[in-house]
Amino acid sequence: MGTTSVNISAAQVKDLREKTGAPMMDCKQALSESKGDVEQAIVILRKKGVASAAKKATRVTSEGSVSSYIHAGGKIGVLVEVNCESDFVARTDDFKQLVHDIAMHIAASDPKFVRKEDVTPEAYEKERDIYRAQAAATGKPPNVIEKIVDGKMEKFYEEVCLYEQPFIKEQTISISQLIASKIGKLGENIAVRRFARFKVGDQGETVAISKPGAPEDQAGPIASAKTPSKPQGSGGAAAE
Repeated sequence: MGTTSVNISAAQVKDLREKTGAPMMDCKQALSESKGDVEQAIVILRKKGVASAAKKATRVTSEGSVSSYIHAGGKIGVLVEVNCESDFVARTDDFKQLVHDIAMHIAASDPKFVRKEDVTPEAYEKERDIYRAQAAATGKPPNVIEKIVDGKMEKFYEEVCLYEQPFIKEQTISISQLIASKIGKLGENIAVRRFARFKVGDQGETVAISKPGAPEDQAGPIASAKTPSKPQGSGGAAAE
């Protein structure tokens, strides 16, 4: 198992597979490309995962599962639906772990939307107006102000959009990259369809549903919103 420049051992391939979950042949090829550098091989695999995810993004996801996660002694509850293409993949341990991790992440990070595309026009304009006023107060010219606003909007997306948020268990990757890595491994399109997050004492729950026609989702209607207040305890019961 080697290349003209470096020999790749079975142990190296096994170690990389355990770290990334990528197929054995992909791990071997990545190690060959990186000349045995494990960290560089991981980067190569991540890039391939994103490319693989992009190719599969238009494929219909009509299977999947709904999972719940209860956090902080029953004070926070999450319901999330994650879709894939087949019931076979939906029943795999890898897919189940992904759904669990996403639910746990939502409980901890409290996103308001699934993707950038799901941010409502009202929320988008409100944030831009705030950032524009802040930048204008510095006395900078209009063209510079717009660049500042654009930069702040990217940070806004990272804070409120699930797919843009850094994964709580591995801050070096986003949720979208986490999903892309599973798409590369499982060979099917995977998409978060919707989620609801309940917190004891909050006036209503955060509900986010992906828009129709989003690249990774062929089924989802309407955008995210803060729903009207519901009676205490309705969140916990639903999450269970």
